[in-house]
Amino acid sequence: MPFRLLISLLCALLPLHHGAPGPDGTAPDPAHYRERVKAMFYHAYDSYLENAFPYDELRPLTCDGHDTWGSFSLTLIDALDTLLILGNVSEFQRVVEVLQDNVDFDIDVNASVFETNIRVVGGLLSAHLLSKKAGVEVEAGWPCSGPLLRMAEEAARKLLPAFQTPTGMPYGTVNLLHGVNPGETPVTCTAGIGTFIVEFATLSSLTGDPVFEDVARVALTRLWESRSDIGLVGNHIDVLTGKWVAQDAGIGAGVDSYFEYLVKGAILLQDKQLMAMFLEYNKAIRNYTHFDDWYLWVQMYKGTVSMPVFQSLEAYWPGLQSLIGDIDNAMRTFLNYYTVWKQFGGLPEFYNIPQGYTVEKREGYPLRPELIESAMYLYRATGDPILLELGRDAVESIEKISKVECGFATIKDLRDHKLDNRMESFFLAETVKYLYLLFDPNNFIHNNGSTFDSVLTPYGECILGAGGYIFNTEAHPIDPAALHCCQRLKEEQWEVEDLMREFYSLKQNRSKPHRKTVSSGPWEPPAGPITPASPENHDQVREKKSTKQRSPLLSCPSQPFTSKLALLGQVFLDSS
Repeated sequence: MPFRLLISLLCALLPLHHGAPGPDGTAPDPAHYRERVKAMFYHAYDSYLENAFPYDELRPLTCDGHDTWGSFSLTLIDALDTLLILGNVSEFQRVVEVLQDNVDFDIDVNASVFETNIRVVGGLLSAHLLSKKAGVEVEAGWPCSGPLLRMAEEAARKLLPAFQTPTGMPYGTVNLLHGVNPGETPVTCTAGIGTFIVEFATLSSLTGDPVFEDVARVALTRLWESRSDIGLVGNHIDVLTGKWVAQDAGIGAGVDSYFEYLVKGAILLQDKQLMAMFLEYNKAIRNYTHFDDWYLWVQMYKGTVSMPVFQSLEAYWPGLQSLIGDIDNAMRTFLNYYTVWKQFGGLPEFYNIPQGYTVEKREGYPLRPELIESAMYLYRATGDPILLELGRDAVESIEKISKVECGFATIKDLRDHKLDNRMESFFLAETVKYLYLLFDPNNFIHNNGSTFDSVLTPYGECILGAGGYIFNTEAHPIDPAALHCCQRLKEEQWEVEDLMREFYSLKQNRSKPHRKTVSSGPWEPPAGPITPASPENHDQVREKKSTKQRSPLLSCPSQPFTSKLALLGQVFLDSS
């Protein structure tokens, strides 16, 4: 299929087939479950506001809060665009004001570069682009300017020192005030290197500063150049030397969103090279890791199986397959994963495929969204009612097992339903959002281009809200049309267009024609390390808030496999 045709289909998020009832006529009622999901959201959200704000996350068993990824009031940022998707414009407007008054990034905190990007930068960018739809009074020049955009840029600039390495691949952790600590480990997971292009390219397009997209592209290129002879990448790499520390290859923890961002970056940027990279990886993944519609872990250089396990984080893969049109394989893999859900009422972090049971010390389910995410994508593509059944099962299981007085608690053990005292911010950013969108076929997110908004910017007329939203890996939707709203033109082109406008105004008394953007040539990665630009001083400087000291965070959010060496999260080492 020609690339442009493929992309046009992807940007429409595939046509919706309104699902008919199943063979027994008992397909879940979308309206009923929409309301159930909305009630879930507000039980969790209100509990966070009452018991945990301004901390990052709610601790639902003790009804208090704690900071986890940096002291950003993270749950509030993560939940912001979900509020609008649920239709609550007044609360969206209130939270925008709260965030401007309370969130400060000039703090002495060691933060995960990966998590800060996907949750904070991504959440602020999405909320910025949705502000007008939410009735926020936007400033002149929006979407090329605005307080949430400035906050996103400030947060992203705090991450740029992490990219100052000989390879251009970033450290996993950075101090927001001082940059990379002198003793910081150079070992970073693959996902922590390859999960920036969606947010950083959007930021570069809106602000006109290319440094963000440049560093993200260099990191992607270096990973591509580091793949093995059989086309696979490992789990963790040394960003100073480019040597693989963990050589197990798969689609799950520590690698997952790298593949996701090659596809979504290709769609967002109309980038043939990124799509070609993914399709090459996809061939190697199918050749070496794919067994009976499961995906195993293999040694990246030999292709030999190292761990026959399914991880809950891998459940995003059927949704990603649907974005490239591989629906049949996506459904088969999804149904495998769904059988695991039905076995336990959730997806355990690790599932031993040959034994058909959980892995020791990895029996928990922290209310992850990945299987629900895939169900939402596949339902948009097929209308198969079994996908609504997964949504129904998810609502019933989560409410029955994890609902407590102060929100929803992580399920520590799916075998006996013991709970853990944490409600991660992704529950409101992703799990609830994907559930709601699964049951809400008429949501504005699903727009097929039949409606849109026309916005005048300093650079011409811009069409927004026509659909084709690209979700970052934290489910924050980015409007791809926005990337074309703020492109700066060369000075001489401005002068020519000014002369043309003056000519038409004087001679024909016609309105000024719109400026047109010019496409740049193919991007080439610079050689050597990337030197980020210095942070800019903005007109509006927020008052500095009191801060709390935090201990260093892990470079990856994943947990170790019980029989392997654990180093900064999920690490798989060659058994030799």
